[in-house]
Amino acid sequence: QVQLVESGGGLVQAGGSLRLSCSASGSIFGINNMGWYRQAPENERELVAAIISGGSTNYSDSVKGRFTISRDNVKNTVYLQMNSLKPEDTAVYVCNVGGITSWRRAFNSWGQGTQVTVSS
Repeated sequence: QVQLVESGGGLVQAGGSLRLSCSASGSIFGINNMGWYRQAPENERELVAAIISGGSTNYSDSVKGRFTISRDNVKNTVYLQMNSLKPEDTAVYVCNVGGITSWRRAFNSWGQGTQVTVSS
């Protein structure tokens, strides 16, 4: 079992910043990919940013240059620094982590989601 705990969402004015955190715990042997998705009402879930074990990153075009994803491999934590936030960034942000458990089985876990609301 791998559990994810997210934090850092909230309400912010347009142009402001927020930092999301997601910590993974449980029977983890290794983590491959970590990422953040978001889902706004009546929209499909979309990938916001992802980072793999080697440090390579991938961003949605809509957040490039404004958001930065990073990870702490010791703490099994992924961060999403969100700057220059826009009202269209309003969504529930969900953490996703994939890797290998202590029993050498693949896992793909999702967080419970954290609300980010950007006011205009």
